[in-house]
Amino acid sequence: MAFSRLKERLRSGHRGFPGNTGSGASHTGYNSGTNYPAPSPYGTSSASSAANPPPRPSPTTVGAEHLADVFRAIDTRPPPRQIINRSDHPAPRLGIAAQSNLIYTNRFYANLFLGGQTQGVWTHPYSVSWSHGSGNARSWGMSISQIDDYQRAYGPQNPAIPGSPVQYFINPLGIQSIILSATELGDSTVLTTDRLEAFSVNANLQPQASSRSSIKFPLVQGMGFVTGVYTDLQPAIQSSVFFRNVVKSNSPHPGVFKYIATLEDGKEWLIYAMPSDGQDQSFNLTSNTLLQGPRGWSGVIQIARNPAGAPGNAVFDESAGAYAAAARVTGGVSTDGTTATYYISWSKAGSSTGRPLMMFALPHHLSSFDSSMAGAITNICLTTTTKGKATAVMADSWTLVESNLPKDMGFSPWSPATGTVAHCSSNTISAILRAASSEINQDMGAQSNLNSMYYAGKALSKFATIVYTVNNIANDTRLAQQGLSKLKAAFTLFTTNRQMFPLVYDTVWGGIVSSASYRDKTNDAGADFGNTHYNDHHFHYGYFIHAAAIVGHLDPAWLAENKDWVNTLVRDVANPSLNDNYFPFSRSFDWFHGHSFAKGLFESGDSKDQESTSEDAMFAYAMKMWGHVIGDASMEARGNLMLSILKRSFQHYFLLESDNTVQPANFIGNKVTGILFENKIDHTTYFGGNFEYVQGIHMIPLMPFSAFIRSKRFVAEEWNAYFAEKAVTPASKVAGGWKGLLYANLAIIDPQASFNFFASDSFDPGWLDGGASRTWYLAFAAGE
Repeated sequence: MAFSRLKERLRSGHRGFPGNTGSGASHTGYNSGTNYPAPSPYGTSSASSAANPPPRPSPTTVGAEHLADVFRAIDTRPPPRQIINRSDHPAPRLGIAAQSNLIYTNRFYANLFLGGQTQGVWTHPYSVSWSHGSGNARSWGMSISQIDDYQRAYGPQNPAIPGSPVQYFINPLGIQSIILSATELGDSTVLTTDRLEAFSVNANLQPQASSRSSIKFPLVQGMGFVTGVYTDLQPAIQSSVFFRNVVKSNSPHPGVFKYIATLEDGKEWLIYAMPSDGQDQSFNLTSNTLLQGPRGWSGVIQIARNPAGAPGNAVFDESAGAYAAAARVTGGVSTDGTTATYYISWSKAGSSTGRPLMMFALPHHLSSFDSSMAGAITNICLTTTTKGKATAVMADSWTLVESNLPKDMGFSPWSPATGTVAHCSSNTISAILRAASSEINQDMGAQSNLNSMYYAGKALSKFATIVYTVNNIANDTRLAQQGLSKLKAAFTLFTTNRQMFPLVYDTVWGGIVSSASYRDKTNDAGADFGNTHYNDHHFHYGYFIHAAAIVGHLDPAWLAENKDWVNTLVRDVANPSLNDNYFPFSRSFDWFHGHSFAKGLFESGDSKDQESTSEDAMFAYAMKMWGHVIGDASMEARGNLMLSILKRSFQHYFLLESDNTVQPANFIGNKVTGILFENKIDHTTYFGGNFEYVQGIHMIPLMPFSAFIRSKRFVAEEWNAYFAEKAVTPASKVAGGWKGLLYANLAIIDPQASFNFFASDSFDPGWLDGGASRTWYLAFAAGE
């Protein structure tokens, strides 16, 4: 419990909480039985004019693969009646147009409707932000930036860590390389958003709120161009970096007029203008900050950073005139459950929709592309802020494959090498039962009836794991039933919604939130780590779902009264279908980035972030196991797919082995990122900088999935760098619950040493945090 109290005291910012606000119609095809075409390098899409909203991506086919759909709706009914509705959420929907779909709270574009609306939005490799009269150009348009490696700032080196890695790196904010604006935009300009979807949003600038003139910016993750759709305005293409020269180039296609701009920093930017009437109306360079178009102009302007000279020009020219307007993800698993194929596809708009889209793929995308994608990959690469190099791909859809899904992973200890370990030696069972006889008799109600959904969920998950271990590994069904009865009684407080801060259904944003921030007139946004404001829902609810899965496994009759409540938590975090009108699709897990983001409705200068990879994986694992228990094969398969994608993205971006080539070479010695934002990475936590905190938050909780996402090589490198006897922070000298966590993690590479630690007669229960047990750690070590 000391560990939990330490976290409560020190996590003043909380995971995903506010961050550095001043720092630098038809559904989308998640229905079963849809088919998916193999994308070609020059895929096709139905044409759509820039003036009309493009259609949502149409359903596609699996063809001969016979994949089982992983995006079937869980439920479409309202939340259970014990969860009341509230329509007074303290975070206003600023400038958001009315739409039928629910609003995404944890998406990359949230800064557009939070706070001052001026913080950045990262689509990767570009970022955009509303200039709001700032910079050398004093513009009111949308500024565009793309940062190269040399522009990063690095924190101090830490010589105590092998290799002396830097503590952090951060990318500069406020570089307005190109700005898409209009002469009419000034201090009465308003920013609104519409068509807020999982991968995209439209940001709109109008001279005044009532104006019919506007610039619409379709912002899509991975977009190859930044696009502005003008309606009856005088274009003002500006730069606060200053134009060195602007040269008009040959038209790459009929109706597409091209300019090449070189800025004073030496970077080349391509400008494509596509007037609605198809007529060439020249843009004139009137100063070193302004390239001006004709008055009353309507059409599309596209901007791209070209890093590759003449060859790069040819590649961008091929796609100019078409832009991504929206995206969707579909997918399924093979009949044997071992392989999943998923697809990211885009709808297009523009004057040249017959041309292939240029979209940028992140490193984890490239490594999971199906072989059919090879011909679509170009040699155009641009640096992203925290995800390495992005590579331009010429295709309207991507096919990605995850093999070796952890389909046989269950509640018992598991590893990639040995699979499930359900049986232990008699000596091990004796040690487990000695620990369990004490731990299972703890006051489960008192330990879980807390003012925090996070800590309450951890406690229930801990006791569920103890009960499972006793019943299924130690085979003491009498003791297990004794514990199960107490666990169900403790759980009932939550399923009947009688905990300290009951859950409510927020009708403003569409989600299940803690009532903690409603409790008084102060509307404390940080209460329960910002749960009311949609922070950390996957962290919080994953523990409840895991505990429920074990209870339902041990007592199937329990499911009848409680299944809907647990499903509601799953739907809040990971609703897989737009047919569910109560929750947005996949609130936390970002299918473009390949991991979740924890930050909810908080403005942030460095945008969304995540601090704990292991608790991200915990949710996917819990959902998988809950799906297995209730017989929802789609949910179970989706959990397996998410775990596999997480494993891949973690190994590229978060858990850094010595040969990692994605993150900066002077940073990977830290072994974990700490907190990964969209604009910076900082080897720290929201609650302190001790190495056991920073490394440990990426371990907790140690569960069957741990050896899946944390390779033996990685664990060995990290242990030797930090926690071995001669390392900077020997595990033997760490205090409190972090000590038990480190030694449980050791089981992945040295299970005997880990087991000996927990089996020792001198073991101190103070070495366990509030969500861990000696019972489970003994079984976990024996199983590894």
